[in-house]
Amino acid sequence: MKLSQFKFELPKELIAQEPLKTRHESRLLVVNTKERKIEHKVFHDVLDIFNEGDVFVVNNTKVFTARMYGQKEKTGAQIEVFLLRELNHELRLWDVLVDPARKIRVGNKLYFGDDDLVAEVVDNTTSRGRTIRFLFDGSDDDFTKVIKKLGETPIPKYIERPVKKDDEHWYQSLFAKYVGAVAAPAAQLHITRELLMRLEIKGINFAEVTLHLGLGAFREVEVEDLTKHKMDSEYVNIEQSACDMVNSAITAKSKVVAVGGSVMRAMESSVSSMSTLNPTEGWTDKFIFPPYRFSIANAFITNLHEPGSPLYMMACAYSDYDFMQHVYQEAMKEKYRFLCYGDAMLIM
Repeated sequence: MKLSQFKFELPKELIAQEPLKTRHESRLLVVNTKERKIEHKVFHDVLDIFNEGDVFVVNNTKVFTARMYGQKEKTGAQIEVFLLRELNHELRLWDVLVDPARKIRVGNKLYFGDDDLVAEVVDNTTSRGRTIRFLFDGSDDDFTKVIKKLGETPIPKYIERPVKKDDEHWYQSLFAKYVGAVAAPAAQLHITRELLMRLEIKGINFAEVTLHLGLGAFREVEVEDLTKHKMDSEYVNIEQSACDMVNSAITAKSKVVAVGGSVMRAMESSVSSMSTLNPTEGWTDKFIFPPYRFSIANAFITNLHEPGSPLYMMACAYSDYDFMQHVYQEAMKEKYRFLCYGDAMLIM
């Protein structure tokens, strides 16, 4: 399929700038692909949709303060540095994006805060990508504290307001444990402690996987031929305990619910020849677009996404391309709130 087939006009006013006060009261667009049926519900209605023995698979990655602002040596020009991932722990080498990129060349030094931290640019990787080395002599704990102090929550640029203190917990999943993500697993943001407790009381199980979200699922696709698009690699870890829980549900013909696109990519990156989930640790650059045959999840919770985005393409692949066009038109007509702080969709 072609990129142009996934383009549509998204009214700017439908892009949520903040989450609802009670996240599980977000709207839930329920999509039954087989029956070509749409229902309008509230997110906490998942309590009535799923049953004892069903498994919600969630991503336990944790977002860190990845967006920093520094000054270029000599000129003092302000530069945004977006930390993507650590490349070498001992050397403190990081893969980053810089803006404006035209001002940043190999050999430049960047100063952060009141010279709390200095970095040197050591390589160009893409038009905006750079490899930098932080010149820091303190301990790992001290370095982590400095990054937390100088950085800010990396909310997406389509949220057109300054970062708030509240974003620190708004943009973090309830399941967050392992630091490494620069974007939140947005579909999980609807699960509150109250809802989690009620789901567990009902007998619904939660299996955790780790996929550290980079910008891969959110980076703009720039090629018309989707087979030529290359996703960024992201770290994934699926332990045996999660596999046992998921595979037991498959055997029992219970529901396996992928809560978010990152979970879906993680699971589809580690499928056995028997269409069960394998334990794995490594990297994935899985790009899912129609047509695609899914192996594990028989239900998919996701948000409403941007035109032309890999996440929108995944939703089309999981449901049906033509029907999903209709679903999104209906969502816009009904004024659903889009993107990370918006409403949710359940595809079954």
